[in-house]
Amino acid sequence: MKIEEFVERYGEPYSQKLGIDLASGRNEEFIKWFLASILYAKPIRENSATLTYVTFEAYEVLSVEKILEAGWDKLVRMLDEGGYVRYDFSTATKLLNVFSNLKKKYGSDIQRLYNSSRDNLDLKGRLKALGKGIGETTVSIFLRDMRQV
Repeated sequence: MKIEEFVERYGEPYSQKLGIDLASGRNEEFIKWFLASILYAKPIRENSATLTYVTFEAYEVLSVEKILEAGWDKLVRMLDEGGYVRYDFSTATKLLNVFSNLKKKYGSDIQRLYNSSRDNLDLKGRLKALGKGIGETTVSIFLRDMRQV
């Protein structure tokens, strides 16, 4: 079964459910999806991850710069508000670390990270190298929806 058939049969990708337009090819959309992928990767209810993303959206904290500007305290409050309570401290720390590294290493540009990769294995390694806690699950979630791009 092809991915298109699977999606048609079982539903739309999470990125589309969240209103993230990956097909636009815009870095800001890729960043939003990367943030959402990090949230979905924790062993937490899907609904909590979705509500937490919506909370970030409501506070307009969806770019590398806005995440870094928010700082640890505000990130924890947003994570709590979205229902991400059990993992709030560790996730706030992870977000700051990962997006800081994305900014330092790739100028906050997911496309630059992709273009720097020799192949799929290197791409996965570069994503994981952005910070502690970015593992197979996060990378798999992120790349699954990015394949349409």
